[in-house]
Parts: sequence; C-alpha cells; structure tokens
Amino acid sequence: MSELDQAADRQAVLRKALLEIRRMRAELDASERARTEPIAVVGIGCRFPGGAADPDAFWQLLREGVDAVVEVPPGRWDADAFFDPSPEAPGKMYTRHGGFLREDPALFDGDFFRISPREVLSMDPQQRLLLEVAWEALERAGHGVRTPDGGVFVGISTNDYAQYAMFADPAQIDVYSATGNALNAASGRLAHFLGFRGPAVTVDTACSSSLVAVHLACQSLRAGECGVVLAGGVNLMLAPYGTIATSRARMMAADGRCKTFDARADGYVRGEGCALVVLRRLSDALADGDPVLALILGSSVNHDGASSALTVPNGAAQRELLRRALQAARVEPAEVSYLEAHGTGTPLGDPIEIDALRAVLAEGRAPGEVCAIGSVKTNIGHLEAAAGVAGLAKTVLALHQGEIPAHLHLRELNPQIALDGTRFQVPTETRPWPRSGRRRVAGVSSFGFTGTNAHVVLGEAPPVPEAGAPAADVHLLPLSAHSDAALAALAQRYAAHLRAHPEQELADVAFTAAVGRSHLSHRLAVPGRSH
Repeated sequence: MSELDQAADRQAVLRKALLEIRRMRAELDASERARTEPIAVVGIGCRFPGGAADPDAFWQLLREGVDAVVEVPPGRWDADAFFDPSPEAPGKMYTRHGGFLREDPALFDGDFFRISPREVLSMDPQQRLLLEVAWEALERAGHGVRTPDGGVFVGISTNDYAQYAMFADPAQIDVYSATGNALNAASGRLAHFLGFRGPAVTVDTACSSSLVAVHLACQSLRAGECGVVLAGGVNLMLAPYGTIATSRARMMAADGRCKTFDARADGYVRGEGCALVVLRRLSDALADGDPVLALILGSSVNHDGASSALTVPNGAAQRELLRRALQAARVEPAEVSYLEAHGTGTPLGDPIEIDALRAVLAEGRAPGEVCAIGSVKTNIGHLEAAAGVAGLAKTVLALHQGEIPAHLHLRELNPQIALDGTRFQVPTETRPWPRSGRRRVAGVSSFGFTGTNAHVVLGEAPPVPEAGAPAADVHLLPLSAHSDAALAALAQRYAAHLRAHPEQELADVAFTAAVGRSHLSHRLAVPGRSH
C-alpha cells in the first residue's frame, strides 16, 4: 500500500472517529438536557380550609390574609367531650381547633366516577376527594381527555375512615373494604379511572409525603416514564384520635394557631385538604400550548439521619438538602427571593430551619437582594401528608400573580431567630414580588416528623408570545356533564365566570371548552358574539 493510500485510510479512520465523538457528545447533551429540563406546572386542583375549593379561591384567601382555622365542626367529633386543657389528661386533647374543609367529606358523586353507591360507602373519603381534585386539575390544565402516558404520585398517611368506621365492626367489612381503604389504592384508583398507564405510586413519609411525591413525579417525567403526571397529597381528619396522640406528644398549639417564627410558638394546629398539580416536561408543555403557571427547576430529598431523637430536626441535613436542590436546579443561593418554609410553629423546629436557610441562602447575596420567608400553615394549619403540596400551590400561585402573601400570627420574633441585619424578612402584609432585574425564584420545604425532608426549587414561567386567535364574529361554547342537573349547574358556573372575568378572550374560553375538556353524554352548545 502506498503512503498516499495509508494517509487516506488514516484520514478515513479519523473522520469516522470524529463523527462517533460528535454522536456521543450529542447523546450526552441530550441526556443532560433531559436530566435537567424544567418541569412545567400546567394545572392545579385543590380543596383547602376556609372555602378555598379551587386555586382562585385559595389565592384570594392568601392575599387577603385569611385565617381559616375554626373550631371542630359538627359531624366530626364532640369537641367538648374530648377537650381537656391538660396535656396529661388521658384520652383527651387540649385544643378545640383545626383547619377543616367547609364541604362535607361524605358528599360524593359516585355516578360521575362510575362507582356504585355500595362501593362508595366502603371508600375512604380521601380517595373520593382525590378523584374530584384530579378531574378538576386536569381540566384546568386543558387535559380533560384520557392520556395513556399519564402517571400518579400521591402522598397520604392517615386512614381514620378504615380504623374508626370501616374496620371498627368486623361485620361491616365487605368486598370493597380492602380497595376502599388501602393507602396504595389512593394512586391506583386515580390511574384506573383516568386510564393512566405510567407509574402509580403512593408515598408516606409523614408530613413531607406530598412534596416527596412531587420530587418523584419530576424524576419520572425526566426519565421518560410518562408524559403527564398528577402529583400531590390528601389529608382528612375524620376522628379525634390523631389529635389526641399529638396532644399527648405536646405537639399542638394551645390556642389552635400555627404561630410560625413567633416568640409565642408552642406547636401547630392540624389541618386537612387536598391538592394535586399537573406536571409536564417544559418542552412538551410549550409545544402543546399548555398554560404554564410556574417551573420546577430542581428538587432534593434526604433524611435527618442520627439526630438526637426520631422527631428532632437536623440542621446539617436541612442545609445539605437545600444545597443539593439548588445544585439540581442550577440556581445560585442569591437568586432565591422567596422561601416557603416548613414552619410548623414549634419553638425547637423554627430556629433550626431558619438557621439552615440563612447558612445556605445568604451565600453571595448583595445588600439589595432580599429573601422573604413565610408559611401557609399560618393560614390553613398543618395539612400533614398534604402540607408540602399546599406550600407548593401557594408558591406557584404567588409566582404566577407576582405577589407574596402575608405571613400571619407574627407579633414578636422568636428570640432564638436572628433576622436583624440580615437579608431575610418575614412579610406580615401581602406585597408585590419584584424581579429586581432577574427571574423570580422560590424554594419550598417540607419535613417529615420521622426525618424525611424534601425541598423543591421553583421559577416563574417563561414568557409566551401571544398566538393571536383568528377573528370570528360568533364563538361556540360547548358544555357537557353526566346529567341534566349537572349540566345546568355547569352552565351557571360558566355564566358567573364570564361575568367575573370580562378581560378573558371569549375565543380562548370557547377553545378550551371544546378541546381541553372531556365531552360527556348530556351536552349544551351556546353560540355568542360577546360575554
């Protein structure tokens, strides 16, 4: 072989090697983009105390600084019979308060979800609530139709209904009792009803359950296991025994208020509710024109490890958690301008959390770069398994609205918390959330009382150019329901919505109703030129 031929062969080998290196580099870049791609929050469904039965009502409650904690309502338990001011009183609780839903948890439209009346009676109301909130979240996201690549991640810890209603009398146990009360059925039933074939996972890490569920949902999306995910949690207080247990452990606030960061902090108040967020990879959400409310930039989960006791928080673990979440999000500590704290309102936990936040988030922060800190528990109580997603929903709405809601019940800062001279503030009034020349970034923390911690880093949604709907003289608004009565009620809600939101384009409302909703058997189509 001539030297010329040998040189040509070497060049061919080098070209082939170069092409292979480029191919491998492209694969690595694609893998890295998939691993770090932001996750879009495209819908929220919720039921919270204070009549916050949807995200709009929840935001109104937050920005008006409403305290939604009430005395135990009739139909739950006899507050007088179980009350005793002494934490040592056996079988008693030293609080009469809680963050309770206004809606009766027993009310449920089984026909809509194709569940027989007999099976409904054996179902934990937490499962019923999840079905309703899941449907509403998907419709708000414009995903009313079934999608086989969906996944479900649900945080749930308590089962009052099984322990004190279904299984208290063995004679009441029937063929539906197992699926109606097993915690794993909380996610399985949702996936079954919605036709989802992706992962269906129930998470129980106590108070951090729902935020851990969100973390796992983001991992599943980035791994390509599913294309759309429902993630969140639920908690209902149907019996007094959980509050008796937390009273004996002296975890409860005597006045029934979470006085987070305050010198009077003496424990928390239990709350109930449900929230689910609809998540998609940002590229998919933008390609399909989904309404992006906020972005999940990164998240992290860890455990306290060998702290001084099982329920005692570990400041070192919290600092590590925050750093890992920021690293996963590719966010500098100084970029975070709001932190939704776990903030239960305990004299031990609050200072540990603030110390960890200061140690991490103060890094590189210029004099004018302030970080506000708050906790939704001051509004609605501690929702336990649903607490993390409650804080997440609050922060997503705050990013979307460009305001930071007031933190309640702060009169005098806990003397163990030093914020004077720092760049951290606790806002006691709702205030604007300025960008200060950069995007808005926030963190959400949730800590389980047995040591599992979660933190999620959020960013505001990217600007989306106006698509510009084609001009039309007449628009068609299609509505549907499972019955004539439900259809009439739906029409009334649409009428009220159109009256309350004259700024919304009628073309957008009609398009979403036509394309982003499931079409049921009882139907009504209304043509119109204006609201």
